[in-house]
Amino acid sequence: MLKIHFSGEDILRTRVAPAADPVWEVVLSLHLLPGRSRDPLLAGWRREVSRGLRRQVDAEALRLLSTLSPPRGYFPDFLTPYESVRGFEAGMEALRRTPVALLQRDLTLLANSNRNLPAGVAAIARGEPEALTHLTETMGRYRELALGPYWTRVQGAVEADRARRARAMLDGGVEGLLTTLRPGLRWESGVLEIPAYPRSRELHLEGRGLLLVPSFFCANTPVALLDPELPPVLVYPVDKLGGLTADAVGAGDTGREALAALLGRTRAAVLAASDDGCTTGELARRLHISAAAASQHTTVLRNAGLLVSHRDRNTVLHTLTPLGRAVLNP
Repeated sequence: MLKIHFSGEDILRTRVAPAADPVWEVVLSLHLLPGRSRDPLLAGWRREVSRGLRRQVDAEALRLLSTLSPPRGYFPDFLTPYESVRGFEAGMEALRRTPVALLQRDLTLLANSNRNLPAGVAAIARGEPEALTHLTETMGRYRELALGPYWTRVQGAVEADRARRARAMLDGGVEGLLTTLRPGLRWESGVLEIPAYPRSRELHLEGRGLLLVPSFFCANTPVALLDPELPPVLVYPVDKLGGLTADAVGAGDTGREALAALLGRTRAAVLAASDDGCTTGELARRLHISAAAASQHTTVLRNAGLLVSHRDRNTVLHTLTPLGRAVLNP
């Protein structure tokens, strides 16, 4: 179990990351890639990405990256620098600047759990600029193949989760937000507990607050950095909202047909009203239409890839995808 201890100051400084974190998604998707799960949400993605990597990425470089991001157990903190909250390039620049002492510490921990490390790990441990550049270039290439075609769906799922947490914060403050992280997390008396965490740990935030990072590729158990001296981060899973099938991602024939169905004032008003997140009932009241009509319009918008919908008990919250926001605000 992981226990994260909050002071009053920590509660004030706790926040949700502003968008899907591309570096965390790279690393966590690598954890899921070799799995043999029958989960239909990832099966098509895993098959297509594995095929593309075999054709387009050097096998030795991919082996090194996969070794640094094993499907189970420890992986180095330096792979996911805090600066990635500002985007992929900022994260890669921070990774290339990692102090040698931290590289050696993290890779020693990795070696303790995996004695069969590729030769390239030694050069990274020494902080050789060429080795670190090669690593970040491989991560960038992997990102293009494994995340690029699916990024709209990843962003949409994260945006839907952020809207849900924002409403929880408006209603109950940060403590209300932390309470919504059930069932995988439990908030009680100033302590956030993750019962299924693989090792027993206690993390005292000591006034630094906590950055909550919603992640598409995070598995069932949230992830925290091992080093308690690093800025505190907790990555937690979001609903996948239908998974990563090819049809759900691209702008194929189905998507174009659905977009053509958007013509009309009411549907445009539904799109605009969903800008900050809106339930079906709220849409009906704001636009003076029936709940059935509101549900029909959101279905068309969702099929076009402009909305995502998240059910929370008896309500369904609709939020814009990045594509939907671009259509609304060209």
